[in-house]
Amino acid sequence: MVLRFLVEFVKRIVAEIKYQLVYYTLGGAAQLEDFIHAKCNRTDLIDKSGEIAVVTGGSRGIGLHVVRMLLQCNMHVIIGCRNTVAGESAIAALRASGVTQGTIECFKLDTASLASVRSFAKKVVSAHPIIHVLVNNAGIMFVPYSLTEDGIESHQAVNYIGHFVLTQELLPSLEKAGHQSPNKSRIVNVTSCAYAAGTINYSDFNNTEGYIASAAYAQSKLAQLVSTVHMSRLFTENNIPVNVYAVHPGIVNTELFDGTAFKKIFPWVPKLLFKSPEKGAMPIVHAAISPLIENRSGIYISNCRETPVKKHILNPSEGYKLHKFTFDLIKIKAPKTVSS
Repeated sequence: MVLRFLVEFVKRIVAEIKYQLVYYTLGGAAQLEDFIHAKCNRTDLIDKSGEIAVVTGGSRGIGLHVVRMLLQCNMHVIIGCRNTVAGESAIAALRASGVTQGTIECFKLDTASLASVRSFAKKVVSAHPIIHVLVNNAGIMFVPYSLTEDGIESHQAVNYIGHFVLTQELLPSLEKAGHQSPNKSRIVNVTSCAYAAGTINYSDFNNTEGYIASAAYAQSKLAQLVSTVHMSRLFTENNIPVNVYAVHPGIVNTELFDGTAFKKIFPWVPKLLFKSPEKGAMPIVHAAISPLIENRSGIYISNCRETPVKKHILNPSEGYKLHKFTFDLIKIKAPKTVSS
C-alpha cells in the first residue's frame, strides 16, 4: 500500500515537472514571437455603427480593453461578467477616461454555471435579437481542483463548456445578423498557446486522477481550438453566415498569473517582459472586426497574424469526436449543422 502510494506520488511529481518545463518552453517561444511580431500587433478600429457585440469577462483585464476598442468602433457592447457591480464600475471608468463612442450595458454571467449561461443568453436575445460579434473571453488558469454545480471541472467549465453552450444559445441571433449584413457575423474564442501542451482526455475529462492544474488548463484551451476549427468547417459546409476564429492574445500581464509560482518567484518579470492587457486585446479585436480576414474563418491568430496549428487539430474526426462528446456532456441534442 505504501509502495503504491509512493509510486503514484513520484509519477505525479514527474508529470508536474514535465508540464512546467513544457509551459516554460511554450511561454518562451510565445514571448519571442510577441517581440518579433510586435509591429504586426495592430488593427484599425473601423466604424461598426449599429452592430451588437457580446464580450464575456469584459469588466477587467484584456476583456475590458476589448470592450473599450469596440466602443471606439461605435458598437453597442454587452458585457457578461460575474460581478455586475464591478461591470458597472468598469463602464463608468471607461466613460470617465474619455471613451464617448458607442453604447454599453452589463448583464450577469458566470460561465462556470450552465444555468447562468442560459439565463444570460435569454436576456441578451430578448434585448437584442440580432448579434454581430460574440467574444468568448472569460477564463481561469491554474486554479485548485473543483467541480462546478454541473459536475464539470472548473477549467473545462469556465474556459470551454460554458462558452460552447453560450455559442449554441446565441447562434440563431448570430445567423440572423450574418444574413442581414453584407459581411458574416463572428465568433471569437480566446484560447492560448498552452493548447500545444494539452490532450483531451475523454475517459477522464474532469482530470480526477492525479489532477494537475496546468494540464487541465491546457486541455480546456485545446478544446476551444479544436471546436473553433470544427465549427468553422461545419458553418461553411452548411452555408451558415458566421465566421469563427481562435485567438492567442500573447503572454499578457493580467490577474490570471496572480498566485502562480512563477509570479511569486519572479514578480518583476510580467511587468517587464509580458504584453500589456491593451496589447493583448489587439488580436482579439482584430478577429472581431478586421475586413482582412473575412474569408479566413477557422484560423488561429496571434499578434494579428494567421498562425499555424498542430496538424491533428485540422483533422475533421477530431472535431466530430469533441462535439459529440460535448453535446452528450451537456445533455442536449446536437443540431445537425454543428454535429455531423
